Amino acid sequence: MEIDDSSIKWIDSENNVVPLPVATLNTLLLGPGTTVTHDAIKTAVAANCAVCWVGEDSLLFYAAGFLPTADTRNLKKQIELSANAEKSLEVARRMFARRFPDAGLADKSLQEMMGMEGHRVRSLYQQKAQEYQVGWKGRNFTPGKFEFSDITNQVLTAANAALYGILCSAVHSMGYSPHIGFIHSGSPLPFVYDLADLYKEHLCIDLAFSLTRDMAGRYDKYKVSAAFRQRVIEMDLLSKLANDISDVLGTVNARRRR
Repeated sequence: MEIDDSSIKWIDSENNVVPLPVATLNTLLLGPGTTVTHDAIKTAVAANCAVCWVGEDSLLFYAAGFLPTADTRNLKKQIELSANAEKSLEVARRMFARRFPDAGLADKSLQEMMGMEGHRVRSLYQQKAQEYQVGWKGRNFTPGKFEFSDITNQVLTAANAALYGILCSAVHSMGYSPHIGFIHSGSPLPFVYDLADLYKEHLCIDLAFSLTRDMAGRYDKYKVSAAFRQRVIEMDLLSKLANDISDVLGTVNARRRR
């Protein structure tokens, strides 16, 4: 990416030139192989357009550029809610209510709701294993030893990582912090993990069991990424996410450009 007459242009591998309307964009996602000039970054900042460095197909998140001109309204509201124990619990209840619409959560503590969620997910694993006729011995992942897990666990791990990458980019682009959560704590990206649990059932868990038989005992990362990407597009995850964050936080999103 570089500057042309005070605007940013993107030049692809075939030398096609595409103007980028950064004044109408929240964030530019720079994938592997991208080169960008210093002037292009200056122009993006002047237009209040953030920059994220991501992996192939935006399925991994590496870093984000923070703008000195960024609107902090969403971040301030997120901090305010998280710092107040009662308000933070209300946000957590709204998140759990998405998964337990018929349960009475008004008197439940965070620990009780997390226990309910743990039971729901374990039951969901068993349900999907039966539905797709796949053997299942439980969730198993050892950091740095991806290949030691069975196929279903490998797909789960890869899909979860891809979901976290997308959510991290989106959270940054909307002016929130991935580090300030309401359910998860003691981890690098608690807000991302909070949000991921809203979408994992379809995007990760169902996908993992449905692909296990198709791959016939041999993990295929290209098939996994293509199937995951298709589900994200069909769900219209980014549009859904913007509305879901506003709903669970009880706020109006301050940055709605796309």
